[in-house]
Amino acid sequence: QVQLVESGGGTVQAGGSLTLACETDGSIIATGTMAWYRQAPGQQRQSVANITREGEDSYVDSVKGRFTISRTGPKTRLYLRMKDLKPEDTAVYYCNAVIWPTYGRPWQTFWGQGTQVTVSS
Repeated sequence: QVQLVESGGGTVQAGGSLTLACETDGSIIATGTMAWYRQAPGQQRQSVANITREGEDSYVDSVKGRFTISRTGPKTRLYLRMKDLKPEDTAVYYCNAVIWPTYGRPWQTFWGQGTQVTVSS
């Protein structure tokens, strides 16, 4: 059973920094593109940043220059380093990954349970 386990959320003042981490729990063959999403109260879940197996990254305009996504190799940890945080960054942040779980099964998309990030003004 593959799971994505997130950590690193919390409460920080505006202008502060946080780093989120996401780890693949369980035996897998490989991991494709990984991403961070967020969902604020009353809003739809939106993509924040993603990174391919080759390390190519992209960001939503609102976080460019402030957030950095990274991964440690082809199938392990995913990070989101956030700096200069703003109250509008407050949301539940979710890890997302396309994973090849085992031989004989197709690639599948998995989600973490979410971690709360609160930025106070």
